[in-house]
Amino acid sequence: MSIAISSTLEYLQSRLNIPDMKMQVYADKSLEEILEAEAAEGNQAAIQLAADMFSDPNILIELFQLADPENKLIILQSMTSSQLEKLIPMLETNDMLEGLQFFTQDGLMELLKDIPKEELVKTVFQMFSEEQIIEFMPEKEIDKVLTGLDMDKELLLRNLKSIPEIYLQQMVESVTGEEQDGNCTEMIGKIAQFGDMDYKKAITNLQPVQKRELTLMITSTEPKYYLNFSTEAYTHIINREREKDDIIKSMGVIKPEYLQKMMEKLPQDLLAIVITQVDTDKFADALINKFPETLAKFIAG
Repeated sequence: MSIAISSTLEYLQSRLNIPDMKMQVYADKSLEEILEAEAAEGNQAAIQLAADMFSDPNILIELFQLADPENKLIILQSMTSSQLEKLIPMLETNDMLEGLQFFTQDGLMELLKDIPKEELVKTVFQMFSEEQIIEFMPEKEIDKVLTGLDMDKELLLRNLKSIPEIYLQQMVESVTGEEQDGNCTEMIGKIAQFGDMDYKKAITNLQPVQKRELTLMITSTEPKYYLNFSTEAYTHIINREREKDDIIKSMGVIKPEYLQKMMEKLPQDLLAIVITQVDTDKFADALINKFPETLAKFIAG
């Protein structure tokens, strides 16, 4: 029998009320040939089915038993990669997260590098608290953010007031080479007066633990600075601190349009498997309205 989906034959016999002996005659016939033969003999159910199967998704679902993922897969495996990609937007977020399981953890890191920083940071916040992010962030990344051109200097200086004066004294001493014994206000005043190079030197010379405390105070007030940490730093932390399943679960906050692009990177055979999760009604409708040539192939056998 040339019909690829075996359940089609049973449905056809029941729908068209064809006797068992007659079905044996049709054993090597295509769906199209069976319908034509029955229609020629005046079988009104065959005539109606021939009309409905190209227009009624419900008929198509019953005809090919599309609720069964294996039957969907048979049809999907006959499609080209470009056709499969047109079905990706029909996937729900959870379907695409399941699809991410086909990637290795290193592969996931590469996918995360390709999305906008805003989407990456959203994902990171699903895995780590603000305190953890700053704790795990390399010191050079901390320095880059604190001394970056878009850092609000006034905001930074205000938050220095929370740093014990001994550390502020050390900051000034690291630039001037002179011992300091002034209070917090005096030290911050001196730091504020430093030229650009000396100011940056003072900030980067702050004791590492205090530097992270300062960064956390700033980013807690202005979360936009989390965007200034590099993509590579984030993916390194994720790869080191989290397992694959946790990473994929956290990726559920990524906008569907970017998850869809990730699905496009799957090999064609694996993408077909993922797309079997598409809602059955939507899939049948797509076959009728977007891929009638594929549908025609299965009907013609």
